[in-house]
Amino acid sequence: MRNFEMPGRSLAFARNGMAATSHPGATLAALNILAAGGNAMDAAIAACAVQCVVEPGSTGVGGDCFVLYSRGGTDDIVAYDGAGWAPADATVERMRQLGVETIARHSAHAVTVPGAVHAWTTLHRDHGRLPLRDIFAPAIRYAEEGYAVTPRVAADWSSEVDLLSLDKSARAAMLIDGAAPKPGAVHRQPLLANTLRAIAEEGRDAFYRGPLASAMVAHLRTHGGLHSLDDFADYHGEYVTPIRASFRGYEVVECPPSGQGVVALMILKILEKFAADGDPLDADRVHREIEAAKLAYSMRDAVLGDPRQHKVDVDWLLSDALATSLRDRIDLERALPPAPALTPAEHQDTVYITVVDRDRNCVSFINSLFHPFGSGLMAPDSGVLLHNRGQSFVVEPEHPNAIGPHKRPMHTIIPGMVTQGGRVRMNFGVMGGHYQALGHAHFLSKVLHYGLDMQSAMDLPRIFPRPGTDGVEVEATMPASVCAALTERGFRLSPSPSAIGGSQAIWIDWDQGVLVGASDHRKDGCALGY
Repeated sequence: MRNFEMPGRSLAFARNGMAATSHPGATLAALNILAAGGNAMDAAIAACAVQCVVEPGSTGVGGDCFVLYSRGGTDDIVAYDGAGWAPADATVERMRQLGVETIARHSAHAVTVPGAVHAWTTLHRDHGRLPLRDIFAPAIRYAEEGYAVTPRVAADWSSEVDLLSLDKSARAAMLIDGAAPKPGAVHRQPLLANTLRAIAEEGRDAFYRGPLASAMVAHLRTHGGLHSLDDFADYHGEYVTPIRASFRGYEVVECPPSGQGVVALMILKILEKFAADGDPLDADRVHREIEAAKLAYSMRDAVLGDPRQHKVDVDWLLSDALATSLRDRIDLERALPPAPALTPAEHQDTVYITVVDRDRNCVSFINSLFHPFGSGLMAPDSGVLLHNRGQSFVVEPEHPNAIGPHKRPMHTIIPGMVTQGGRVRMNFGVMGGHYQALGHAHFLSKVLHYGLDMQSAMDLPRIFPRPGTDGVEVEATMPASVCAALTERGFRLSPSPSAIGGSQAIWIDWDQGVLVGASDHRKDGCALGY
């Protein structure tokens, strides 16, 4: 039980339905949809649409989307891969002809065809209940009538003024007198409202065909992009088979590659054999988490890519033999040297949404622009900021994650679920770009191994070893004694530039018929139920 004399949050409890998001307006929209007769998928899409308006640096209509879904809370879970693909003309050879050695953020080459809208409309068609016009209504209202900017959103916004100033449409839509909105400022996005209304009325073709697609393609080609109308018209996401691994009597479920869910499972397998005695912030435990992450991420950056074009041996990555081999390399006396790896572009912004309804349908839903405000490119008269997920591609022949025609890049955004005894026990997710795989393992190990409640696990200070480097970012709340011990062992620690990630989770107590929710203090949001 938490100490009520200390700052912190209580767990949320409810019986009928619950939602947890990183923005209070999105959580409220999800609950209102549930109360109006919608199901968990309706509520998750409504919450995401709201966040595309009120948390525009973290997510958007021009982003990508991944989802895990359980009907009735069974462990028969479906996964959806809503990663966008590169233009058909995008090849390593073409990039090099254009003088591109690495893909820059504010570049049309960083923009893959966004997958979010196709994901929303497909999932709604197959699993939703209410009409899209009802589901999008809260987001359209915020975009037209305005919303008050929340503190964390304002903080993230203020760091991206230079990027948003580079594009005329983005500057006009996202800045007020050339500056980012401050907390409490009212911001409106009428052009985005028009786009959302068109999608609600016409479905996916309103985005991937017709005037909006033409505007996006024209804008990208003006900036040197290789995109065509066919790249948009032909785009589709797909249902995929989830991957699973056991951990402490539970089964952890993730989306398969090209996402990094397999990396979260690898870290858990490395950590599982270590004892969970005493303080979860013991220097030895933190040491092991850092090293497990370094080893697993080095494997990620060497082998992960689009499985449609490059085979990813998930069975080997999740094998006991590999986990043992990696675990045996950890030396508590000293830090391991950085493993050779291609260092991917860093990013921190995503939104994660978890919803469970009264029928115990469970949705674990994540949507992202990659970097804050993505590429900063916005097609005129659309209100759609385009992501920069293509920056994850490498421009190296034969690499699994090399850019290629209609290829999807390695993805960092990963929704999660935990099952036991044939039922979903927890919907969870962690935001924070590359941190997400370690974030999943860190959170689950504290809840399922150490026995912390979900909120207490979220409240713990975080660390993150940056892939391909010997640097370790540390939140300011990490105990000084732990930092000193890690430094003595050879870790190169540095303060994290901002709070590391964010998280949401809902636990299902099947015996009591109660839902338990937690929401990370690092964001503006909350968990609420009814």
